[in-house]
Amino acid sequence: MTKIDIISGFLGAGKTTFIKKMLEDVFEGEKIVLIENEFGEIGIDGGFLKDSGIEISELNSGCICCSLVGDFGKNLREVMERFHPDRILIEPSGVGKLSDVIKSVREVEAENEVKLNGLVTVVNTAKATKQMKAFGEFFNNQIAYATVVVLSRTQNVKPEQTELVVKAIREKNPTAAVITTPWDDVSGKQIYKVMERQGSLEEEMLNEQKAHHKECCHGHHHHDEECCHEHSHHEGEGCHGHHHHEEGECHGHHHHEGEECCHHHHDHEHHGHHHADDIFTSWGRETPHVFTRDVIEHAMEAFCDTKDYGTILRAKGMVPSSDGTWIYFDMVDGEYELRTGEPDYTGRLCVIGTDLAEDKLEGLFGISPLS
Repeated sequence: MTKIDIISGFLGAGKTTFIKKMLEDVFEGEKIVLIENEFGEIGIDGGFLKDSGIEISELNSGCICCSLVGDFGKNLREVMERFHPDRILIEPSGVGKLSDVIKSVREVEAENEVKLNGLVTVVNTAKATKQMKAFGEFFNNQIAYATVVVLSRTQNVKPEQTELVVKAIREKNPTAAVITTPWDDVSGKQIYKVMERQGSLEEEMLNEQKAHHKECCHGHHHHDEECCHEHSHHEGEGCHGHHHHEEGECHGHHHHEGEECCHHHHDHEHHGHHHADDIFTSWGRETPHVFTRDVIEHAMEAFCDTKDYGTILRAKGMVPSSDGTWIYFDMVDGEYELRTGEPDYTGRLCVIGTDLAEDKLEGLFGISPLS
């Protein structure tokens, strides 16, 4: 039986760092496949993780939760047949909805030897409050459907800030385990024990829901579609075992803001729901162009300090440098870092945001449209 762990989190939360920690501390010796769903034209994280010795399947044409649901199931089955892994790690797009990724896995789980295990959402403690307000529909969905929320960068904020973030998380999801200890001070094995425990509780809740569904559907005759038809949400579309405090009550389960109750169909074209593709846009390039550190740093500062190129949420990549090294850059929400990394097969750039000025981005990086 192959276990599947989903590691979600908004842009720049630290998903890749968390996955590396778990690979080193917990999953060493297991045959692991990472399925990555990078929002944007160019897959970047594959380059960051290539030294981990695991197979990466990058899905770059959209996010798992919308346009890739069909392809995702096919992709997952191919992974199973080709690699026969002990564990599959799914890293969804930072702007994807966890509920839709869960739904996709549940559909595959029903007909394959796989078991959905950990539902983890990584949250940047320093940015959480701001991101909840700015990107509530996507950010809050990732919180509401997690069984474990791992806070990153708690060592960089005051204790009061951490407490505030935990309180906000509890309002969205009172049943999830929230890990607040800095990553360097807690082992991956300790975190994984929490993931396994929460996964077992989640499975128990789902089994109870299925039993209730059978009792309801087979023990009564309904003519208003209030029971049998609408209980389909238990397979990942609605309650998913959690008690949410907002937007009313349904068969004893409270629902999070914006999520469907049992009497609504799961349809993103209605009820005011959006796909990531409707809100966010991306610009990406593969290029052999050689960059100077000054050019990359100037671009990062422009993204942080101005709106000249749109509202930039994330910029990342790896490019050859004029000094013979490779520059790796990563910018999130007004902060950036540059470092020296290993050469990749070609230079890659990716920018994610809203209202992107693509022609200006090419000029900013000093590359031609065809490079």
